[in-house]
Amino acid sequence: MSTSKLISSNFKFWSYLIFLIPSFFCTLFVLYVFLFDRNQRRALNNHVLIVLLLTVLLCEVSMYPWMLYYYLHGTNWKRPYFFCQIWAFIDWAFYVLQIALFAWTTVERHILIFHDGWLVTVKQRFVLHYLPIILIVTYYFVFYFIVYFYPPCENISDGIGLIAFSVCLYDSMAFRIFETIVNCIFPSLTIVVFSIALLLRVLRQKQRMRQAITWRKHRKMTIQLLSISFLYLIVTCPYGFMILLRICGLSNDIGVDVESVAVFLSYYIVLLFPFVTVFSNPELSTKLRGCLRWKQTSIRPEIMPAQRVNL
Repeated sequence: MSTSKLISSNFKFWSYLIFLIPSFFCTLFVLYVFLFDRNQRRALNNHVLIVLLLTVLLCEVSMYPWMLYYYLHGTNWKRPYFFCQIWAFIDWAFYVLQIALFAWTTVERHILIFHDGWLVTVKQRFVLHYLPIILIVTYYFVFYFIVYFYPPCENISDGIGLIAFSVCLYDSMAFRIFETIVNCIFPSLTIVVFSIALLLRVLRQKQRMRQAITWRKHRKMTIQLLSISFLYLIVTCPYGFMILLRICGLSNDIGVDVESVAVFLSYYIVLLFPFVTVFSNPELSTKLRGCLRWKQTSIRPEIMPAQRVNL
């Protein structure tokens, strides 16, 4: 991704840092609950979220500290080619991977809510639940690993800009169109279509159902999905729309400021995702509030009762 020229480096440094620190600890908290709480770990709707949170954690301990360091030192930070190559790979490959994984989440949520009978046997769960996740991660990893590390042409790095790495395959219009439509636009459209469809199906089912317990379960899964969908669409769609306009022939001189803001906002998908995951999940919210209350109680100074003075 390109870097924004409209927003100052100092503003970007502090705005990202303010969110990065609590986001990192929030990611650790959610992963801990999802992995070590038996009920949360066995819940099929949490498995894709675990993979997404692992990609978030990787970005938070690698790419974002590098970005902050760059915003402090700017062009004075000269980086070797291989470092820029790894940075560029993480920056873009994990960005589109997160969109694709969540796109599958919007599809799978229909199965979990309305067709849970499809996941009864071990074979059914593997084919309809685990295999799609494996295929998506494998496809995006292999695709961009070849693009960034073993392309049929020569990539270029000047070691000066934020990413400081240019992919030679993007010089091919055919490749840019394929990569944009298949890897970016299609997953984004999937999020829109299946999120709206889920909302309509749940509202329709609510009117027909009399089982309050089942409805509460479906409502929690729906609210969680729609909350994260809203985050993805608000943060990623402006940048994706600008990429599409460039491919359609929009001049690089037009919409520069809009694109720079869109790029700046796109980096918040990683920083905000853990928070939305927590606050859209009642169990996680309750556990987090309990941890915060316990910490406040544990650090509160003990007040000794006043001793009566016998006269």
